Amino acid sequence: MKVCAVFDIGKTNKKLLLFDQNYQIIKEEQSQFEEILDDDGFPCDDLIKLSSWLKNSFDRIKQNPEYEIVGLNFSAYGASFVHLNSEGKPITPLYNYLKNFTRQLSKDFTEKYSTNVFTETASPELGMLNSGMQLYWLKNTKPTIFHQIRYSLHLPQYCNFVFSNQPISEITSLGCHTALWDFQKNDYHAWVEAEHLHSVQQKPLLSNNVTETKDGCAIGIGIHDSSSALVPYLKSFDEKFILLSTGTWAISINPFNEEPLTNAELEKDCLCYLNFEGKPVKASRLFAGNEHERQTKHLAEYFNKEVDYYKKVSFDQDMIWFLRNKFKQATPDTADVGLLKDCPFVERNLNLFKSYEEAYHQFMLDLVAQQVASLNLVMGRTNPKKIFVDGGFSKNEIYMSLLAETYFNKQIFASEIAQASALGAALVIHEHWNTNAIPEQLIELKRFF
Repeated sequence: MKVCAVFDIGKTNKKLLLFDQNYQIIKEEQSQFEEILDDDGFPCDDLIKLSSWLKNSFDRIKQNPEYEIVGLNFSAYGASFVHLNSEGKPITPLYNYLKNFTRQLSKDFTEKYSTNVFTETASPELGMLNSGMQLYWLKNTKPTIFHQIRYSLHLPQYCNFVFSNQPISEITSLGCHTALWDFQKNDYHAWVEAEHLHSVQQKPLLSNNVTETKDGCAIGIGIHDSSSALVPYLKSFDEKFILLSTGTWAISINPFNEEPLTNAELEKDCLCYLNFEGKPVKASRLFAGNEHERQTKHLAEYFNKEVDYYKKVSFDQDMIWFLRNKFKQATPDTADVGLLKDCPFVERNLNLFKSYEEAYHQFMLDLVAQQVASLNLVMGRTNPKKIFVDGGFSKNEIYMSLLAETYFNKQIFASEIAQASALGAALVIHEHWNTNAIPEQLIELKRFF
């Protein structure tokens, strides 16, 4: 059976998936590695173990007579560099993007280049979460190591390097809150040259490129996992849409809004990134999944229910009307959606609610007001008629019904894709390994009214 193998590298789970030519998952393996400490004593992924796992897993599958591997690609988390010396050997740990970035270094950078850099590169100022800032940090805190670096590869491209030995820069990894790419110039930002960051200045390639190997397996150059999860939607739908991808973060993604990012949008946790075709995509973030976890724990404690009791609460339109008459409601115009801002519900007194159900409906009203404000930030002049919601909140009837009520003039769908980022990585190199047409039914949809 001809298959495409995809390594999907998350912070917690590392997966290997095999897709047949109809994009059905025919094999899935999952591994977790213990974190190690970097040279400053901060936890990070074990690069040596990760590299061995990539090679050994691939060799094992390759020796299985049931499969002929004709494609291989990688989706992996961003904001992480592997720094190689002139011999192609990693010379630093895989520094964790959650590592502290000193206030002084941040101040030095903005004094030198001004905060406009973050607007021009469409990247909120996030310290180590801006991979460009990692290079600035290395240059200023570990100059001896910095001067040995020949290539700095984003993690998806390092995975490719393990197999191809080719140092490559790819557009989705480079164009995602790295503070390296000037969206107006469509080139590296001037500060990159001013700091002589030559290890990252290769011309970026589009995500559909492959490095062929002699035995007929097309090896993709890797893709940033958030961009990869958008690929199945872009391949499946011609009309304009917004994807609201929900988990710990609820990320609103408009692939059709190419309007330049403003300072005001940046302050409200908006950013732009480049999709697999190199086109700008506007996105906004809300810490909604984290907020939901926090509040449902609080409600369960207060009303003496189990933590996941919210799953038993059905949407009650009469209760929504009752709450709207009883309490002053947050609106999208008043909801605050800046970085890690609290939901309006935190200000409410739980004594005023008769039941868990009542309090939970009010929490959803407040959270959806925030969510709509976040969604509206990316709407732009494109005004898409469809909104797809995937991830945890797509299964929440109250959340989905309130969203559909707010956007009564749009079509709201809960969508389901198994392993979206891995699927996107296989799809993006479709032409190099698959002679079949892309199936029409990649995504399961349920419409809410």
